Amino acid sequence: MKGPLFYSKILLFGEYGIIKDSKGLSIPYNFYNGALKMDGNTNENALKSNSNLKNYVSYLSEINPDLVVFDIQKLQEDVSNGMYFDSSIPQGYGVGSSGALVAAIYDKYAFDKITVLENLTREKLLQLKSIFSEMESFFHGKSSGLDPLNSYLSIPILINSKDNIEATGIPSQKSDGKGAVFLLDSGIIGETAPMVSIFMENMKQEGFRKMLKDQFIKYTDACVDDFLQGDMSSLFSNTKKLSKVVLNHFKPMIPKQFHELWKKGLESNEYYLKLCGSGGGGYILGFTEDFSKAQKALKDYKLEVVYNF
Repeated sequence: MKGPLFYSKILLFGEYGIIKDSKGLSIPYNFYNGALKMDGNTNENALKSNSNLKNYVSYLSEINPDLVVFDIQKLQEDVSNGMYFDSSIPQGYGVGSSGALVAAIYDKYAFDKITVLENLTREKLLQLKSIFSEMESFFHGKSSGLDPLNSYLSIPILINSKDNIEATGIPSQKSDGKGAVFLLDSGIIGETAPMVSIFMENMKQEGFRKMLKDQFIKYTDACVDDFLQGDMSSLFSNTKKLSKVVLNHFKPMIPKQFHELWKKGLESNEYYLKLCGSGGGGYILGFTEDFSKAQKALKDYKLEVVYNF
């Protein structure tokens, strides 16, 4: 048995902001994926995944049945027969490793599931998001449900606010374009929960809340609009402002050894960096108008292009 593939995702804009109702834009990233498997594999990863699934099953069996009902008996049976989640998605890298697992479980074991093929009204998207939020909270303590939603539907999702999300189209890529969005591998595994708790702690300060509203959310919203409208010159100008705000106010989320690199990009305009997911390690997102220049400037790091302008 091998289930369908579920892809990783990238939140291009909106990290932290969406907790406080900023806009956000999340896109599927097909470079990584995962699937449920039952093939008798007994390597270390398969065994570890299987044992995690055992704990997850008991969590799922207690989810409010008004929200979602699973075929728990079948799920338990499969898990005791060695089912595991085989995934190439790096964990702690901000590209949605738990999201893909949640999507795969929902797809296979939920009764009366909402499918990609039906007319996805805003109500249905919000219903899916709240189901996924509940399902993913097992992994992070508190989840928006967006990662699994993206993974499950495999289409770009525009977040207008907490209660207003829609499937969206993004401008098609220019395969010969010089500009790019890329991932920079920090080589460090990031933990979501501690980063989110630093953010929540900061939210208790009035100055931080004001900065979030007047700068962080303002530039995030502008970046989302620019990207969707394909207005690249405005996008780069707003991404630069956003990158600066993150460097000044989200320092704990940026691994120390990247503070200088971050600053260098802002000074040289060769690239601008921003958080990918909660930060603290994993991937860092980069935006550049000239990828070959950015490559030279970042020659000591592993870069992966996500999108070409």
